[in-house]
Amino acid sequence: MTNNNINSEPIEILLVEDNPGDAELTVEAFKEAKVNNNIYIVEDGKEAIAFLNKEGKYNLSVTPDIILLDLNLPKMGGLEVLSIIKEDDNLKHIPVVVLTTSSSDQDILKSYKLHANCYITKPVKLDNFIEAIQKLDSFWLSFVKLPVGIKI
Repeated sequence: MTNNNINSEPIEILLVEDNPGDAELTVEAFKEAKVNNNIYIVEDGKEAIAFLNKEGKYNLSVTPDIILLDLNLPKMGGLEVLSIIKEDDNLKHIPVVVLTTSSSDQDILKSYKLHANCYITKPVKLDNFIEAIQKLDSFWLSFVKLPVGIKI
């Protein structure tokens, strides 16, 4: 897949994932897709909010073009993170893709009520997980027009 970004600037991706194995698989799947991107990984909900608000050690962080958000996070759950993002005028324009192991109808409904842009249940099998990430890449980073480089 090729990045359809006019300036060929990298897509800035924030991955909020506490499972190191899933984070590594996600990074590898994006590498295989050959999309011009930078992936920043934070391991819990509080870190995600600090990154987005450029607080503490994240004072020089970029504003991501898209957020991949796990729901089952330590310190602050994914639904709370999603709620904070979508209530913040400086962040709510950023697409949030919920990428989680939960297939609970309640989690899906809550995510969409909090304005998640997409909900993907992580496949258990490795090949299916990589395929899901590549499809996510194909749609969100190659097909959909993101507000890349537009900082509000």
